[in-house]
Amino acid sequence: MKYLLLVHHNEKAFDKIPEEKRREMLAESIQLCQQLDAKGQYVHASPLQPEATGTIVRVQDGKAIVTDGPFLETKEQLAGYFLVDAKDRAEAISIAKRVPGARIGTVEIRPVREISGLPGE
Repeated sequence: MKYLLLVHHNEKAFDKIPEEKRREMLAESIQLCQQLDAKGQYVHASPLQPEATGTIVRVQDGKAIVTDGPFLETKEQLAGYFLVDAKDRAEAISIAKRVPGARIGTVEIRPVREISGLPGE
């Protein structure tokens, strides 16, 4: 089963982490991806650009409303994700514990719904 691991952290606090430490965390994330790939569990992962670069699209009464981010008043922002293939929730939790972002924020684990008819299925 596929699980989406959503990495959240406080962007302002993250920006205060020394550049060398941020590079080490990125290298650790890449290493984790390599380890997951070797076990057939890696699907995809990527950090995201800052929240301020986001765009929100809503359609109400047939009219598109486009808003530049940020759009939520929260302490933590969505910073990146890992899409993994795990046998169950316990294994997904085990993987999430190894995500460097879990040390400075949170990792939300969400099972991905399997539906037919999508490209590549």
